[in-house]
Amino acid sequence: MPSRKRRGLLLLFIVAFFLLNIAGGYFLYEYWQFKTKKAKAEKALYKAFGVNIPTNYLIYGIDVSNHQQYIHWPAVKQMSIQNIKIGFVFIKATEGLNDADKSFKYNWKSAVENNITKGAYHYFLATKNGKAQAENFIKNVQLKKGDLPPVVDVEDLYSQPVGLMKQRLKECLQTLEAYYKVKPIIYTYANFYQTNLSKEFDNYPLWVANYLVKDRPEIAGNWLFWQHTDAANINGIITPVDMNVFNGDTAALRNILLK
Repeated sequence: MPSRKRRGLLLLFIVAFFLLNIAGGYFLYEYWQFKTKKAKAEKALYKAFGVNIPTNYLIYGIDVSNHQQYIHWPAVKQMSIQNIKIGFVFIKATEGLNDADKSFKYNWKSAVENNITKGAYHYFLATKNGKAQAENFIKNVQLKKGDLPPVVDVEDLYSQPVGLMKQRLKECLQTLEAYYKVKPIIYTYANFYQTNLSKEFDNYPLWVANYLVKDRPEIAGNWLFWQHTDAANINGIITPVDMNVFNGDTAALRNILLK
């Protein structure tokens, strides 16, 4: 009996030893991956944005998420090519009912530290309750004076009826507006907006994505931000980046910031 107990304890010890080694190996691999990405980002310096830049605007910005991996924010702040600098950033915060972007806290804190005007966005899922999605964003994002309004990124019906998507989107927008005391911005593609949202959502500020045009997005009505490419080279970032322009001057940008 004692020998059987000793064998059981030995087996338990061996299993625990292997599990600890696996966990340790995973931690070391993750740490090595982080250090490698960090080193690459710090060396990522470009002579050009690598895309056509609309030149008849005053304020340019980017939007990022965990997809960009590690971002060396001092390099983002310092980048200046032909007097074009990064004046604002939208950072992915949440998605659906429970997901939070893995890089949000780091990116948000770093934008503050580098004095870059910042905003946060929620990726909207048409399959989920709109109010609950807004509550996920609210749980993760504390907006302060000087921040951009919250953004709801809606770009796919996910096979849902248009009417149901609109209902859920309204619930999401209204919940955010009630909490932050400011009208949220809608982000979407030009075609999606014109097909599924226009007129009914025209009273919300619009951030529109439209890549195949040169000087301005092809969309009826007013727009606030234009995402003109998803393939810009930005110092401090090793992956292609979405780049945007603001439809106004510095005074107009200050006017939309949280008071």
